[in-house]
Amino acid sequence: MKLILNWLLSAAALLAVAYLYSGVVVTSFTGALIAAAVLGLLNIIVRPILVVLTLPVTVITLGLFLFIVNALMFWAAAGLVSGLSVTGFAAALIGSLLYSALQLAINFVLERLFLDQ
Repeated sequence: MKLILNWLLSAAALLAVAYLYSGVVVTSFTGALIAAAVLGLLNIIVRPILVVLTLPVTVITLGLFLFIVNALMFWAAAGLVSGLSVTGFAAALIGSLLYSALQLAINFVLERLFLDQ
């Protein structure tokens, strides 16, 4: 139940990012659902590999390079899903920052909601 709710709220967060920032376009809620699933899979499979490969740069930049890795994941999801488009790397960076902030709020609420289960 929590996974499905998280997926639906992640899709809504993508729609909110598209509403808040014009550099990110989501065509429909179905497109947002697919994009949220692809983004989640990329973050589970590809992101850890990129984090390990870019560890020296991340250490030198005191962790700021992780913003670039997040933007690359967002940009890759936009390249794989036809329902999500990003105008460029700067838009992917801003979109990933907004999406991460919304995901933080979603995870906080879901943890509080499902705390007693």
